[in-house]
Amino acid sequence: MDTAVTSTPPPVKRWQLGGTRSGTRFSTWTPLNHRAGNLQLFEERTNLVLHWFDLWTDGQRKHLLHSLLTQCSRSQLKYCKDLLAEAVPVTRVDFTSVLPRFLSLYVMSFLSPRDLCSAAQVSWHWGVLAEQDCLWAGRCIRRGWFLPYTPGEKESGAWKNHYVSCVSTLDRLTPREAAERYGTLNQRSAGETEEEEERRKERRIRQTIRDKLQEEKKHSLRTRKAWGSYTKPQGARGAATQTGRPGSGTALGSWPSLSWPPSGSPSACLGLDRGRPTTAAQSLERVQASGPSSMGPLRPRERLSEARGALSSFTGRPLPPNVSVTPPPLVLLISSRIPAYELVLSGVKDGVVAVLYDHRGTLSALLTQVERTISGQRAQRLGLLAPGGTEEIHLLHGCGLSERTLLTPDHREFWEKLCGWLAPTEEGGGIDIFSPLAASASGLALMQTLSTLTGLEVLAPMGFATGSFQNILGEWSDGRVCTGLSEQRPASPALRFVCDGALLGWCRQAQWMEEALGQLRGSWGPQLQSVSLQARGRALGHFLWEKIRLEELCVSKDVNEALAEGLAALTRQEETRPLEFLAVFLTRWREEEEGGERRSGGERNKGAEDFSLAPLDLTAELPQMLFDWRGAAARELHHSECLYLGRLGAVLKVYQEPLTAALNSNRAILSYADIHVVLSPVAQLLELNRAFQEDLRARLQQWGAEQCVGDVLVKLCSKLRVYTNYLNNYTTALRTVDKCRETKPPFRAFLKRADRTLATHMLSLQELLLCPVWRIQEYVTLLQVLSSHTHSRHPDHTHLRSALDTLLGFREFIQKLKRNSERDERMEETEKMIQGCPSLSEGNRQLIITQDAALLMSPDEKIPDSLRVYEQVSDVGLFLFNDALVLTRRRVQHTPFSPAHRSAHTFLASVALASLAVREITHTRYVRHAFVLEGPCRSWVCATERGEEREHFLCALRSAVSAAPTGHP
Repeated sequence: MDTAVTSTPPPVKRWQLGGTRSGTRFSTWTPLNHRAGNLQLFEERTNLVLHWFDLWTDGQRKHLLHSLLTQCSRSQLKYCKDLLAEAVPVTRVDFTSVLPRFLSLYVMSFLSPRDLCSAAQVSWHWGVLAEQDCLWAGRCIRRGWFLPYTPGEKESGAWKNHYVSCVSTLDRLTPREAAERYGTLNQRSAGETEEEEERRKERRIRQTIRDKLQEEKKHSLRTRKAWGSYTKPQGARGAATQTGRPGSGTALGSWPSLSWPPSGSPSACLGLDRGRPTTAAQSLERVQASGPSSMGPLRPRERLSEARGALSSFTGRPLPPNVSVTPPPLVLLISSRIPAYELVLSGVKDGVVAVLYDHRGTLSALLTQVERTISGQRAQRLGLLAPGGTEEIHLLHGCGLSERTLLTPDHREFWEKLCGWLAPTEEGGGIDIFSPLAASASGLALMQTLSTLTGLEVLAPMGFATGSFQNILGEWSDGRVCTGLSEQRPASPALRFVCDGALLGWCRQAQWMEEALGQLRGSWGPQLQSVSLQARGRALGHFLWEKIRLEELCVSKDVNEALAEGLAALTRQEETRPLEFLAVFLTRWREEEEGGERRSGGERNKGAEDFSLAPLDLTAELPQMLFDWRGAAARELHHSECLYLGRLGAVLKVYQEPLTAALNSNRAILSYADIHVVLSPVAQLLELNRAFQEDLRARLQQWGAEQCVGDVLVKLCSKLRVYTNYLNNYTTALRTVDKCRETKPPFRAFLKRADRTLATHMLSLQELLLCPVWRIQEYVTLLQVLSSHTHSRHPDHTHLRSALDTLLGFREFIQKLKRNSERDERMEETEKMIQGCPSLSEGNRQLIITQDAALLMSPDEKIPDSLRVYEQVSDVGLFLFNDALVLTRRRVQHTPFSPAHRSAHTFLASVALASLAVREITHTRYVRHAFVLEGPCRSWVCATERGEEREHFLCALRSAVSAAPTGHP
């Protein structure tokens, strides 16, 4: 090439023109001495090749790639391999070539022998692994097939060959071949055929007895007298026997009257009158009171003979004398509103029929459920476990049982029918109510009215123990107590139904469970996670208690006191050797116990006030007196007051003192205003209750039959303004704590260190601030007990009644504050839930009920209602307030990868209740559970999923319309 290359090469176009003139092609010439031009020309040629590559077919591309790869060196091929492995990772690989050998063998050990043989045919490597002795030796040994020799060191597949040879030589017979060889292998014996025939006859006889019994029961129910019309005769037991069952209206010849033997009798048989013919009902109850289970141990021939004897009683012949009868069962009604009712169900005793009913149901549904559960049997006693207080039982939602509501037609019919299935009082029948009705005059009146209505004995707790359900373990209304050394208390009637261990554990923790459930019911959204953590922690505690079985640990009271004192003293000391300190403390405790100087421990720690130990010390100083009802209630009042003072003192000691000290040292965690708003009212309560506790302690030290404590309680009630100020400030204090915890990290860290420690009785600051509300309820319960056991001529009766009336009114004030708070919170949540909704928080508006429904539309309104067809337009939500009805368009949004869903509401319309009319639509083959809402401008046809929902909503709507004020929303 003649062209000389200069230091500055001409542009590419010039090279191209020059090259063309000289006959040299552009693609065969590269400026090797100029790096920038070389790179530019390389990029241009690369782009040109990629452009051609895009235009080629798949076959042409593969041919080019093959040509390029054959021209590459080893290093370049390795680079291509790494690049392909990164771009196209290997997803299917032989695990035996990747995993270690022992892991591959472990995976193959889960295969069956047939699968192992199939795996051995995959490849040579798989065949070697599938024939290893470690896979086949265990299968042979489990079946008793052992090798007759010892395999060599390099021998492989010995155990597999042995397994195959043993399986191939098995002597396996078909059922037909086995019958031909052994003769009687599949043939029934004559005895078995006879027993099978007897069983069939027995079933037919029992079915006949049941049919006769049902007919006679229907006849007796139609001819019996009304409940409550029975008056107990003045004669002896013989007169009662002549009249039959109280209130039944039937004679002995037509109604069964069984007399169960005492529990200590050696026989469970009945002594029956052989001279009198028996009825079908008597025959069945004497043969089998609880179904076929009572005849379990007998042979079929014996059961058949007894059934024949029962059937022969229809013709008037006497019943055999050796008929065994099981006692009637106990029935326990458990409301679904009870917290952790699963724990109660797990402890139900044998012979108890537990009926778990829905708290949102009706009386008729509950009666039907009980009737279906007992299946026509007559029960011995009835237990009722439902939420309630000293004056009322919350039997169902919106259906409370009290002295006022008992005599209404619905309640009267319910209890008459329910108690008609119980044994009379002479045979041990009765009703056990697990609410402390015997602690108040209204509760006692309710028990007396119920007893008069049903003719049965009604028992309930006295309400001595404070707490949610602690009174179940205390004294009951039939308690017979002997004073002195021979004092004996009968077992709680609740132990007839539930085992003592399960009942004790449930009663102790029911208050915490109830609070956790209340929080779970009322909380949603962001708060659900924190509430669920608390509930899980408490549930974990219940689980550990159940596994540890604390009720089986026999630890004396002195040991508990000593350990509690030692641990409390250890928390006040900065000890590097806590075990040695505790050992020295327990040694000194034993010496002081022996020397009668138990109070020296308090002098040793003078100045360090610890209210958690106050109940033990002060109770020990009280004189030991003979047991009496008023004294027990007064001592319980003093003991619980000491515990209450301990919690109030913990608020000041654990929270106020450190926060004030930090403020004074210019390292403020909270400002003075926040500390004053949150903690200053607690100091006022503590000062008031300290004076009350000292006065009460002085009265108990001089306790006697004529001692009075009512004036001390009246003095406390005269200063309830302190509690009124505290309750009015309570909501502000809680909001201040939440705001400071969110905005001030030092305060949040302080709460994490202080909350739920031994010094705070394992409670948080918010729970300690709630203690005064709990205490008012405890005051009411204990005062009701004191008042019920104080004679009207006692000098303390007037003061007790006055204090009780004041505290009852104050409790109503607390409940009103709680309802107002819940109403405001519910209105805020509803207003946030409905998009585009006008302001709902105005006046005294209250949300009554919400209901999900479907909005329907008919294509032709001229068609009669019985033939009209409806189609669903959309889902709607009905929000019923006390003055208006709000309709929303409801959209259901399901959560991905979860069965959960949530509803979103958009405002549709609102109608004043004063101008709203409701009309039900009769059920047809085209529509069910539908109704029409007619407003002044338009109407809406809605339908619910279930009939119960429609009835419940329409009942609430009609009540709200009748009581609605005039005006528009």
